[in-house]
Amino acid sequence: MVNAKDLLLLFDRPTESVALLKGGKKKKMISVPPEYLNEKYQPFASQIVSRFGESAEEEVVVNQISIPPLGDILELKRDQAFSLFIPKHQRLAGKLIDIFLGLRTKDDLMAVAVYARERVNPYLFIYAFSVALLHREDTKHLNIPSIVSSFPEKFVQNQVIGVARQEVSVVPENLQQLRNPVEIPKDYTASDLEEEHRLAYFREDIGVNLHHWHWHLVYPTTGAPEVVNKNRRGELFYYMHQQIIARYNTERLCHKLKRVERLIDWDSPLKEAYFPKLDRIVTGRSYPARVANQRMQNLRREIDNSFVDVDDMKRWRDLIYGAINSGRVKDRNNRDVELDEFGGIDILGNMVEATDLSINRQLYGNLHNMGHNIIAFIHDPDGRNLEENAVLGDVATAMRDPIFYRWHAFIDDLFHRFKATLPRYAENQLNYPGIQVQDIQVRTQGRDANVLSTFWQQSDVNISHGLDFQTRGNVFVRFTHLQHAEFEYRITVNNGSGENRRGTCRIFMAPKVDERGNPWLFRDQKNMFIELDKFTVNLQQGRNDIIRSSTQSSVTIPFERTYRDLSNIADEEQDQSSFCGCGWPHNLLIPIGTAEGYACQLFVMISNYADDRVDQSTEGICNDADSYCGIKDRLYPDRRSMGYPFDRQPRDGVDTLAQFLTPNMRVRDVTVRFENKTFRRTQ
Repeated sequence: MVNAKDLLLLFDRPTESVALLKGGKKKKMISVPPEYLNEKYQPFASQIVSRFGESAEEEVVVNQISIPPLGDILELKRDQAFSLFIPKHQRLAGKLIDIFLGLRTKDDLMAVAVYARERVNPYLFIYAFSVALLHREDTKHLNIPSIVSSFPEKFVQNQVIGVARQEVSVVPENLQQLRNPVEIPKDYTASDLEEEHRLAYFREDIGVNLHHWHWHLVYPTTGAPEVVNKNRRGELFYYMHQQIIARYNTERLCHKLKRVERLIDWDSPLKEAYFPKLDRIVTGRSYPARVANQRMQNLRREIDNSFVDVDDMKRWRDLIYGAINSGRVKDRNNRDVELDEFGGIDILGNMVEATDLSINRQLYGNLHNMGHNIIAFIHDPDGRNLEENAVLGDVATAMRDPIFYRWHAFIDDLFHRFKATLPRYAENQLNYPGIQVQDIQVRTQGRDANVLSTFWQQSDVNISHGLDFQTRGNVFVRFTHLQHAEFEYRITVNNGSGENRRGTCRIFMAPKVDERGNPWLFRDQKNMFIELDKFTVNLQQGRNDIIRSSTQSSVTIPFERTYRDLSNIADEEQDQSSFCGCGWPHNLLIPIGTAEGYACQLFVMISNYADDRVDQSTEGICNDADSYCGIKDRLYPDRRSMGYPFDRQPRDGVDTLAQFLTPNMRVRDVTVRFENKTFRRTQ
């Protein structure tokens, strides 16, 4: 019987045959029937086994079973690019996921996965296999390896990978501790002549792109109902991306750049260029660059079965705007469905992303994904040059490109327009009678009160499990990323209700002034608030002192989980109670700030738990980064609209944040001070 954790061996060196040794500290031999191997290896299968089997410390035996036909899944060749934004690729991935989900036992899953891994496009296989493991009852506890382990080329330039290959070739495995980390230059995609490069540390952060990849693993667009139809899935698509835009805009303001411009003119040239400096090892091609002033054109790519006109996009956009303005959509039977204040955003989110849950994909089309596609193929829209998609066409790399944020600023505006049609929160929907937030302090060790500190940090990530056909043993790349000093919130709350109460503490932060240095109108500032934390509090009568560490954030996951190492992942017992890979990287919880100190406003609200509560047990379930990711196999743990209380237009008479406040809210001016120094991560 196959051990569940042995399934993770299939993430190791994904373009190598399964016949080669796998695993980390303990070398494992996957013993498979010869006919499971790729056809080119079958004639000398016994020689491969004898060559590598002697070095194995453990054998994993794979049963021979009847393999389901893979059919057109094999139409995507092993040396082609794979994109979740291409409908054909989505369909093939959904078929493979369904095959994996339909297998009765882990033994059958291992057999079919081994067979498929030898034949299916590696990018497609890893995606589909990851989704299946996350959703099968017998494997959903497994720690899915980070994609940076399997495909480091999506995150690290080829020059660095080349040096890493040299390191593992020269320094033998028994001396791997002497291998030097290969450093990734902090500035390698552009120079300071390019204004947008000021934000490269955010866009090209490995953790940011891993978050985007993993979110789409948890929330696929296509597949079996149990894979796609998750609680408030469409709303999560809106909120996760809305928060990314809010965070990106805050970073821009720190650099004296204006907020990102929505991509709304689809006939004019795109002024932004982007040169990713990344190669696809599987395909042998580089991710194409986009020079400045290219135009969006109709797609006519037979090789990808991608056919869409820019006019199609305009028609879908106008139909969606019309639905928002009328407050109703047409379902597949041409019946009117109201976009109400409770489920309307969920309907709209699934419709804009065009998931299998779209209420009428025939009418409202595939706006979000086709926007990614048209721009990702802007350099070769009809495929005449046999070029592959640029970074915007890959969920693991899309956030590197400045145009991602312009496109999602447009998508975000669709949702904000809908939110503006909803009833505004009255005071009684915001207030919590008897509860008063009296004081907020932010404390960072060694710093003044209410000062947050940011700096550069260098950290190491093991990429050896993506260096196929190389000598084994760890080799690390060292990258520089933004980091902040850990801090704690100290919140004083008075409960004057006369009885013990329960509440939800909601913490947000936004810039204090706009890009011109003027105080915000609340209608604009509300879209700039980034969620920092959300947690339940028990309030005794009278004074309550709440202390909360930044490391407990409901938004982020720690470094170790973002960059989890494959070396030991299949050798050790799985921690079933504390793992989930979806979450914002903790190193980017706080924006960069400025050297002189960037003025922000920290907002704290205690809402009535009776109106927030979702009755369910989450014991033993990963729930420490639920704000952007929800909770695995559970309802979203907050009954309020995502982004509450900033998700709607303000009530009459409210023009500023101060006018918006009720007694259960409070705002504190804080400063984010950036120190332009680099420190090494020590653990």
